[in-house]
Amino acid sequence: MTAGQRDATTLEIEGREVRVSHPDKLVFAVPGLTKLDLVEYYLAVADGALRGAGGRPMVLKRFVKGIDKEAFFQKRAPESRPPWIETATLHYASGTSAEEVVVTDAAALAWVVNLGCIDLNPHPVRSWDLDHPDELRIDLDPMPGVDWSQIVDVAFVARDVLDDCGLVGWPKTSGSRGVHINVRIEPRWSYPEVRRAAETLAREVENRAPGLASAHWWKEERGASVFVDFNQNAKDRTVASAYSIRAVPDARVSTPLTWDEVRDRRPEEFTVTTVLERFAERGDLARGIDDEVGSLDALLALAERLGPAEKPPAEAKGEGGSPGRRQSRMPLIEIARAKTKPEALAGLEAWRTRHPEVASHLEPTDVLVDGMRGSSSLWYRIRVNLQHVPEDIRPAQAPLEVDYDPWAGRR
Repeated sequence: MTAGQRDATTLEIEGREVRVSHPDKLVFAVPGLTKLDLVEYYLAVADGALRGAGGRPMVLKRFVKGIDKEAFFQKRAPESRPPWIETATLHYASGTSAEEVVVTDAAALAWVVNLGCIDLNPHPVRSWDLDHPDELRIDLDPMPGVDWSQIVDVAFVARDVLDDCGLVGWPKTSGSRGVHINVRIEPRWSYPEVRRAAETLAREVENRAPGLASAHWWKEERGASVFVDFNQNAKDRTVASAYSIRAVPDARVSTPLTWDEVRDRRPEEFTVTTVLERFAERGDLARGIDDEVGSLDALLALAERLGPAEKPPAEAKGEGGSPGRRQSRMPLIEIARAKTKPEALAGLEAWRTRHPEVASHLEPTDVLVDGMRGSSSLWYRIRVNLQHVPEDIRPAQAPLEVDYDPWAGRR
């Protein structure tokens, strides 16, 4: 703590006291936003933020070392918490369970931000019904080199599919490069059924926009497309909700849009500063979402007509029944596994330096950078697809440039 900074301040929020530690700590250097600024932002947009995240169990994504360091994911609610912080116990397919925080009011919002949560990552279920999602989540994730206009085109195709199935989509910027479309649904389908509906929507979007959109699970098979990421509807997945600040230097915000805005507005326009002004003037543009609750019957009927989908990844069995690895149809080699993204990218650059001729043939979509969920934080894997490299100069798989084991000591 530098000279002149306060150790803590206490806010009274709707009759509850919330202690904010180190309120003057600079979190976003470029716009000059402190920890207290982030708390005050969430209080100002609480009506919208709670519409997206309220009443839902939440994974705490904590940036305790700053936005330029990897966050760690905390499923279990801290034992030391105010008595008014609600929780819900989620049970996972692995057999584990976690008592997770449920944000219900503005004071709880301020409390999780004080823990270092910059964005909000709720599950698609309410705390009173943990087995039946009430939200279908469509994540339009562009491959490298894909521009905004293509993302927009795919978003409107997704809207058409939703319309044809009697569903209403509410778009928002992801706060990064993509677009999210949220759909309120009746809480009467299981997680596998909701995921199947989402996968069906993705397949239909790809059918209607071939080359622009992809429902291919395997990243190396998507090409220069927008991936309609249906797996965000799996039971263990969470997505940054509306009005979440994202951990990028300009303090960008995942912002609800009207469909009239989707084509003309850009993600970089929506930051903490501009969203505060927008919210004060227009309120939450997604305020009608809870009035448009729909059925998955039409999407699930479409799933029957489309037939079986591509199988999700599963461990193959090698000789003797030991776990094997899927054999990709693409000529892939792995370059790096690293604890942080900069370390992984440094490994990629070292590999490019050693193989300049090979690197000259690579397209943007041939470099596959994956954020992989570890036990409590992300780690990064980089693979290269050699599909555009002449076969006679394709290098074989070699020792990794960076060889980090995220599971060391945890097996």
